[in-house]
Amino acid sequence: MKILVCLSKAPDTTTKIAFSDNNTKFNDVGVQYIINPYDEWFALVRALEITEAIGGTVTTITVGEASDDPTIRKALAIGANNAIRINAKATDAFFVAKQIAEYAKNENYDIILSGKETIDYNGAQVGSMLAGLLDLPFVSLATKLDVKDNKATLERDVAGGTEIIELNTPFVLSATKGMSEQRIPNMRGIMAARTKPLTVVEAIEQENLTSVVSYSTPEAKSECKYIDPENMDELVNLLHTQAKVI
Repeated sequence: MKILVCLSKAPDTTTKIAFSDNNTKFNDVGVQYIINPYDEWFALVRALEITEAIGGTVTTITVGEASDDPTIRKALAIGANNAIRINAKATDAFFVAKQIAEYAKNENYDIILSGKETIDYNGAQVGSMLAGLLDLPFVSLATKLDVKDNKATLERDVAGGTEIIELNTPFVLSATKGMSEQRIPNMRGIMAARTKPLTVVEAIEQENLTSVVSYSTPEAKSECKYIDPENMDELVNLLHTQAKVI
């Protein structure tokens, strides 16, 4: 089984968000980056579990610059066999999907996995775009993946229940919570990651189809307002006039 896992970096969840250049750029000064949790905890770890059970290899692929290499090395420490970095700054989702598709189109991967979205932009676009560019079936928001021979069984949550899907390889899926559990790299994995191959591939020409006009932070949460439990009239009035939920 030959599996490709798409990885991206994201700011650590404790990062204080700030913007620069008149709110048109994310200010990453002093920011600690991590592997996007949806990519790491669910896509990567499930890929490793599958290959450990039935054999095969796991390759990670990242569109990024040299500063991303330490993040990629963590994926190798967790257990990936090798890594690809496409040497370009990740801009919009189509740019990223196009770069990955260009590399993957001749590599004959059985499964291509990504997390459902990144925790910073929450776009949830790359997986579906990648499947379209490669003309492969796509399953989104998968919570379970089992593979036997060349057939996979997947589960995903839908309104009121669970959908079970069967399909043959190759295919693309985006993984979400339930697929697997976080795996912490051990010392042996960390040492082995130093010698595992991290191949840098030059990007192809591709214009950005979208651009950021500006960023803004959400309004600060207001203080909690406490209502006497006996004063239902005031509660109803506030829910109607201020919260506007009734």
